[in-house]
Parts: sequence; C-alpha cells; structure tokens
Amino acid sequence: MQIDFTRPLLAVDTSTSCLSLALRSGGETFLYHAEAGNKQSEQILPQIQILFDEAGITAADLGAVVYAQGPGAFTGLRIGIGVAQGLATPFATPLIGIPCLDAVAYQCPQRPCVLAATDARMGEVFYAWFDTAAHRRLSDYQVGKAEEIALPAAAVFSDGIGNAFALPSPPPFAGKPDMPTAAAYLDLAQSGRYPAVGAAHAELLYVRNKIALTAKEQAERKSR
Repeated sequence: MQIDFTRPLLAVDTSTSCLSLALRSGGETFLYHAEAGNKQSEQILPQIQILFDEAGITAADLGAVVYAQGPGAFTGLRIGIGVAQGLATPFATPLIGIPCLDAVAYQCPQRPCVLAATDARMGEVFYAWFDTAAHRRLSDYQVGKAEEIALPAAAVFSDGIGNAFALPSPPPFAGKPDMPTAAAYLDLAQSGRYPAVGAAHAELLYVRNKIALTAKEQAERKSR
C-alpha cells in the first residue's frame, strides 16, 4: 500500500510498561511518553485524543497508523494493535508495523554491529543484531538467556542498547539501557523500509510461545 507521508502519522508503542504515543502533523511532533503499568488500556484512547486536539486533527486525517509489532509485553502489544486497527478500519487507513528491536537498535545509527536487547521477563531477553549503517539485520529476532547471546560470525561489536542492559544479569557486552519513544517508530516508518498493510492484515511479531511461568516454575525460581 502507498502511504501519503504529507498527511499526519500516529505511532503507538505499548510494548513495555510505558505508554508511548507520537503524532506527526504539519511539521510538528506531539509526544506522550509515560509509565502506565497495567493502565495502558484505560489511558491510551484519552491520550490519543489529547494529541489529536493539540494538532487540530481527527482520526480521519491520518495517513497511516504506526504500531509496535513486537516482540514485547504480550498484553501491551495486543492493546496497541487493537487500538491501531480500531482507528484505521473506519477510514481504510494503512497500518505500518515496526519491530520493537528495530526501534531500539536505531537509537545507535550508523553502526556496523549493534546488539538490541530488551527485557523479556522470565529470566530471558529479546534480542537481535543489526548493521544500522547498512540498514540490515544480522540475525533473527530471538529470545533466550542474556549470558548466551553470541556475536554473529565475522562481526565486530560496536554498541549494545536496550533495557536488558539494566537487568541484574545483562548481556555479556557493553551497552546502554536506553529505550525509544514512539517518535522513533515514526522515523522508521517514514524511512519507507517497512511495508504498509490494511487493518485486517496487521500482525504482531512473536518469538516466544510461552508468555508466563507456571506456579511450579515460579516457586522453583524463588527457591533458587
């Protein structure tokens, strides 16, 4: 689908405990980014309306809705894509899904080997390697133990980025715990490297089948 990037763009990121929204309209970017915890579903529509009011637009004016595709918090991702589809469907507005690790990695632009790693809970991290200078991914999107992350073959490490680097057991590479706001998702969407689809065809990116520990597994972890 073709996108008219001269029209307003809205980005929704609910992949973490923060609610991050960005609206780009008339050359300005209106941003809301705050810790929401389990109140994302209550806050997201009122905060989007505030951004619309600030920009003087409505959902009908949007040229596209950008959403965090994952991997990330399961419930948060479902909230985000549901709201994105709800805003887009009445007006046949295209949706652009941006993988969350891409948004994390491109906080380190023009680097040949960036490790993007985020907290996946349950003692694991989501991660992928990127060459942000050449705009290519060097590995699959993966989930696993931070200490088991290995450098891609023939690669020379340059930067690590993402909230996994603030964990008690971070990846075995130097890195900063910085996370992107929804404005970063707008920037990537406007690069034209990510496809636009109709609302009915929007999908999330999952790299883990299991979303929670069993009671037995939780007890075993506490005992350790």
